[in-house]
Amino acid sequence: MKRNIIISIEADGIADTTGNAFPTPDTSITETSKSVSLDSELTTQNQESPDEPITNLGTPLQTDRWIYRIVVSALALTIVSCIGSAVWLQSQDKEIPEILTGLGTGALGGLAGLLAPTPSKD
Repeated sequence: MKRNIIISIEADGIADTTGNAFPTPDTSITETSKSVSLDSELTTQNQESPDEPITNLGTPLQTDRWIYRIVVSALALTIVSCIGSAVWLQSQDKEIPEILTGLGTGALGGLAGLLAPTPSKD
């Protein structure tokens, strides 16, 4: 069974003052539709090949800051809870489980990977 979905979006009359179609990655479909409807070159390209997607949108990590914040917060919370649990267990003269050490180490590695600067292509 084949289903067709049609999405209709109206754009406002706001034009890009720099002359670029996509100066920065767009964060929503509304901004993309504004850019396409106001730029005659993109409108022509869209009419010539309507099945090709517009690829200058950016990834969710580039456009949505909350994803990054949630992941970093969750990893930091995991590290703090593992350290707190290990200290509490040690103060009670109990053995620290290996899963606690593994969770803390994995979260620390993930956080280091997210916060490390990306290598530049200079």
